[in-house]
Amino acid sequence: MEVIRLNHVSLWRRTQEEFAYDLKKIVLSFLENKYRHPAKKLVLDRINLVVNSGEKVGIIGANGAGKSTLLKVICGILQPTHGFVRVARRIAPLIELGAGFDTEISVIDNIILYGVMLGFSRQEMIARVPSILEFAELQDYSSVPVKVLSSGMVARLGFAIATDVQPEILILDEVLSVGDESFRHKCKQRIDKFWAADATVLVVSHDLHFIQQSCEWVIWLEKGKIKQVGDTKQIVQEYLESTNCVFYH
Repeated sequence: MEVIRLNHVSLWRRTQEEFAYDLKKIVLSFLENKYRHPAKKLVLDRINLVVNSGEKVGIIGANGAGKSTLLKVICGILQPTHGFVRVARRIAPLIELGAGFDTEISVIDNIILYGVMLGFSRQEMIARVPSILEFAELQDYSSVPVKVLSSGMVARLGFAIATDVQPEILILDEVLSVGDESFRHKCKQRIDKFWAADATVLVVSHDLHFIQQSCEWVIWLEKGKIKQVGDTKQIVQEYLESTNCVFYH
């Protein structure tokens, strides 16, 4: 049964340079008749993709290939310029950990809010609070506003919530570098459980050994396009050959 479908998905985004173009410069450029339309870049180009329930899919490619952007489009964080995206199950994105938190309210309130946004009831999230705090190692910070936490603490909290609620679709973007070595080991153990269960998993990682060991098939992105889709071992090997790298088993 298919749970994710992308049909002819393209995405144009303003360039980083244009994001930095402040209001004062825009006004001056109008006055001097030098205004130019915002520069845009084609980040995703006519992506067609189907993922079925329970599949474990790796996404590889060079920096800037569009991997993280593709995940954000699937999660609904970004809307495609063209095409459509359909997701049939409850999804939990581990992309920018903690990006959706309200920094002015407490850790507990953020846990409840985050879970409700993922589709869980308030009562269910209240029941999950103790286990989430314990996993994130934030029991002593439960009542403080998120803004006083370090970036590492916020990332641990985001990971703990998204994986505690046991989503049907899990989206991972280079999240195994969260926290110290002890916490990373806990993260890996928890993620391993998703591989053993029926969850559908999409993962972006530069750790090609992890991709080859863990994913059933792979998407190779290049400059916003799908270059290849298929057998993990074959595509990883071809990707490495294209970058003149050697893979050691």
